[in-house]
Amino acid sequence: MRIGFGFDAHVLVEGKVLKLGGEVIDFPRGLRGHSDGDIVLHSLSDAILGACAQGDIGMYFRDDDKKIEGIDSKRILAFALEAASKSRMKIVNIDIVIVADEPKLSGLYNRIQTSISQQCNVPAAAVSVKAKTTEGTLVGNDSMACFAVVLMEQS
Repeated sequence: MRIGFGFDAHVLVEGKVLKLGGEVIDFPRGLRGHSDGDIVLHSLSDAILGACAQGDIGMYFRDDDKKIEGIDSKRILAFALEAASKSRMKIVNIDIVIVADEPKLSGLYNRIQTSISQQCNVPAAAVSVKAKTTEGTLVGNDSMACFAVVLMEQS
């Protein structure tokens, strides 16, 4: 068994679509990033790569590479899952914590959970999604962050 940990954060900006876990979220701002800014899939991808001792997504998807600007983060997760498969590792469970004062996310947990379970080909019961606010003390209303932990085993 191996544990992987991932983290990501981006600033909220006008004119971008907000994506979390591969799902489009109805909110007037989105996350600025070289890709689509999906902090959930970025932190999860880093956790998977970490459990496989394969580094982090920045090693493979550089933020100065114009060819991948705007890339869908589902492609980044697919890359991490392929690396796990090549390492003969499979996901046992996933735990996601989104840190955001806005928007309120509690009504979206099931959508994000389902999206992640489908992308990772694991049962929804193996994916936990929750959100925490900081009451303006850390990320405030202008950014979001996400922590991901994944437990993996040899397949």
